[in-house]
Amino acid sequence: MKYKRILLKLSGEALMGDRQYGIDPARLAEYADEIKQIHDKGVQIAIVIGGGNIFRGVAGASNGMDRVQGDYMGMLATVINGMALQGALEDKGMLTRLQTALKIEAIAEPYIKRRAVRHLEKGRIVIFGAGTGNPYFTTDTAAVLRGVEIHADVILKGTRVDGIYTSDPEKDPTATKFDTISFEDVIKKRTQCNGFDSVYPKPGKRIAHSRVRHEQKGQPGENLRRRKHRNRS
Repeated sequence: MKYKRILLKLSGEALMGDRQYGIDPARLAEYADEIKQIHDKGVQIAIVIGGGNIFRGVAGASNGMDRVQGDYMGMLATVINGMALQGALEDKGMLTRLQTALKIEAIAEPYIKRRAVRHLEKGRIVIFGAGTGNPYFTTDTAAVLRGVEIHADVILKGTRVDGIYTSDPEKDPTATKFDTISFEDVIKKRTQCNGFDSVYPKPGKRIAHSRVRHEQKGQPGENLRRRKHRNRS
């Protein structure tokens, strides 16, 4: 395999399948089957999963909820999804560990970088929950942060859309897709594009001295096994 260690970022909303809310067991099983095929090839796999199928802090804030409170609720949603994914993977015979940025010791290990790396080296799949543990940061940011920390060779993003757009293509029919886009172009354009936080976690900032590669995929269940060769952005 080209990559020894990968960080897989999965959209929480993709877990809904055809539902309007929550977790579709059939879609969850598809995730597990796809991940197992990669794991069986000897690839070390870490996963960050979103919580948009349950709750989004930004959505709560737009309806009058305190943003910090809403973000912590969103972090707990990612833990619920992490537990569901953990169960699905273990049903397929894989060994897993769930680590969270918030201490929830009854159900998960606290995130410790060295312990996470050791689990990966032993062939366990590590699921990172609760984002970065801080409000105002998305799970895309958490994926980049964890990818850098564990020295992942690549970050693969499975989401509902197939790339980075000028705006949300599910809400804006005029949204235009970027075939390639550099950090400099994103900062220059100040584009409010889909996947923006995964391009750079904070306006005006960059992830310095990182060799982690980022690729964005659409529909995780169809694309985990496929990789398109693209220019580094």
